[in-house]
Amino acid sequence: MATRKGLILLLLLFCFAAPPAMQRVEAMDPVTIAILTPIAIKGAQVAAPYVMRGLMSGAQHMVSMGYDLVNFFRLPLGVVQATVGIPFGQLGNGVRNMIAGGIAPFKFVIKTLLLPIAFCRIGGG
Repeated sequence: MATRKGLILLLLLFCFAAPPAMQRVEAMDPVTIAILTPIAIKGAQVAAPYVMRGLMSGAQHMVSMGYDLVNFFRLPLGVVQATVGIPFGQLGNGVRNMIAGGIAPFKFVIKTLLLPIAFCRIGGG
């Protein structure tokens, strides 16, 4: 019974609190859009080279993130090489792979945090 009263009270609270919180929408008339379209097209033409450069920089950064993501799998590979592969002389390679696989998650996190900056081509890419 108390839960039902609480739900009714919550519903009434939303009914009276939600309308003032709603944003007012205003549409732009088609004549204004038709007048401003040529200006927007010229602005887009000026900005296009910078946008393409930023997208290319971000794509390169994402490829390097993919390389680090693949390096995650070097940790279990290194463990197998360092344990099962000892008779076959794989201890050195296994240790190298374990170190690279252990560092890869940290590099991936750092590159993920720098991804928005890479799209702006400020650095970190």
